[in-house]
Amino acid sequence: MSVYRTFLLTALCASTLTASACNGAPNATTETAVALAATPVAAPVAAPVAAAFDHSAFDRLLKKYVNARGQVNYKGFKSEEKAFNAYLAKLSQNPPKATDSKAEQMAFWTNAYNAYTIRLILDNYPLKSIKDIGEPWKKQFFSIGGTKMSLDDIEHGILRKKFNDPRIHFALVCASISCPPLRPEAYTAARLNAQLDAQGRAFLNDTGKNKLSTQSAQLSSYFDWYKDDWNQNGQSVVKWVNRYAKTKITDNTKIGYLDYNWNLNEQ
Repeated sequence: MSVYRTFLLTALCASTLTASACNGAPNATTETAVALAATPVAAPVAAPVAAAFDHSAFDRLLKKYVNARGQVNYKGFKSEEKAFNAYLAKLSQNPPKATDSKAEQMAFWTNAYNAYTIRLILDNYPLKSIKDIGEPWKKQFFSIGGTKMSLDDIEHGILRKKFNDPRIHFALVCASISCPPLRPEAYTAARLNAQLDAQGRAFLNDTGKNKLSTQSAQLSSYFDWYKDDWNQNGQSVVKWVNRYAKTKITDNTKIGYLDYNWNLNEQ
């Protein structure tokens, strides 16, 4: 008997189940021990790593129906409702897990917010403004992971509450002209930081959404509505503006806020 088999059989004999085998009794236990000793021990197999959620279907639609200014071709989305609804169904059935990375979860919920906003517009199309829909942000018109949800649930109950990153305000789009531009691609975990920073630059340097000079600044109402978000963790509205804007402001700059244009962000 090989050294390996002898070693394994000796280990088996140490248990009460193979006591007779230790005494040399020719019985089934001995035969079992020998058979086990002759069986190679397989190496442990690592558990498969779950694949990240695939947003490529949404990415394709955004590239096709959103222009460089962030305006949406809603008729185009409507012409591909089957593909769009298949993506929404996938979102609905595959909520992020707590073990997913922060970036993966943020990308999922940001895409979900924007996709379901488009779905809400299509459900009520044609219309002049999202505000023509009664309480659009409180309406629970979709489910994710079996839970009925609204757009407010995603923005305030998940993204703002859990992730504490004010840059989401540059990425969530409420289908209106004064909103940040809808990005013509889906958010992904691998590129999320770069995408959010790019959104900040696009938003702050758009003179239709923010008008800046050193002496005075007319900012988007976002900086008024979400002032608590911008002012947390030692930050401020001034610091956030200067992080992305080409024209810098100071603590002495007179700040006001632009009226919000709720007209549909349609091409």
